[in-house]
Amino acid sequence: MDTWTRSYREAGPDPYGRLRVESADLGPARWLNERRPGFGDFGTVSGVAAPGFPAYARVLHPAALDDRPVRWDAVAAAYGRQVRALTDWHEVIGAERFYQNQGEYGLPGVWDEHPAEGPTPVGVARAVLPVLARHTRTPERCWFGLWEGYGRWEWEGVPTFPTPERDEILLSGPLADAVSPVGLDEFAELPDLWWPQDRAWCVGGDVDLVSTYVGGSEELVADLLTAPGLEVHRVTASDRVG
Repeated sequence: MDTWTRSYREAGPDPYGRLRVESADLGPARWLNERRPGFGDFGTVSGVAAPGFPAYARVLHPAALDDRPVRWDAVAAAYGRQVRALTDWHEVIGAERFYQNQGEYGLPGVWDEHPAEGPTPVGVARAVLPVLARHTRTPERCWFGLWEGYGRWEWEGVPTFPTPERDEILLSGPLADAVSPVGLDEFAELPDLWWPQDRAWCVGGDVDLVSTYVGGSEELVADLLTAPGLEVHRVTASDRVG
């Protein structure tokens, strides 16, 4: 049995926040794998957000100081460095790629918490939402993918669809409800994938990443680059994601 027809509960699961868990028809997600040249390569921008868009953006998850967001470029400046489109966080702080000692980090007065790994953080999502809404004709009809491996809820038996990175549960609802899962629990994970019915753009994240990626029109990416509250860089579909 393939991932499109994996067995699921006869009684549908509860909503995830205000998002509906789709347990019967996964058809709305098929386009992700049917797009040419496919759903991108593992570890690339198009493997996180779907391929085939004219432009792509990388939205950085902020670091923090006393629970307040801190931009990467502010941290980099404190170390005498710069942030470019493909800069990794460990490069910003001058650490080894797989630094292990998480108990000793930070720079007094600059940052004391690493950027959040995983799907789009709530604060970033709220800043991205109005930009996305301006660049789709169907903000009231959107689809979302949530990795089945997140451990705070039981997803056994719910069908999934495949991506290069993960197997995802399909959710649906208005774009504005993308952040509604935090109403269940302040630590609830937001969906990894977001796209509107008209497929004007696709937002992608992953449990191991400290950035969110957006594929869409040139106008959308230009809008993101100047949006308040966001730190954004233009990238390409084939760029690595760290």
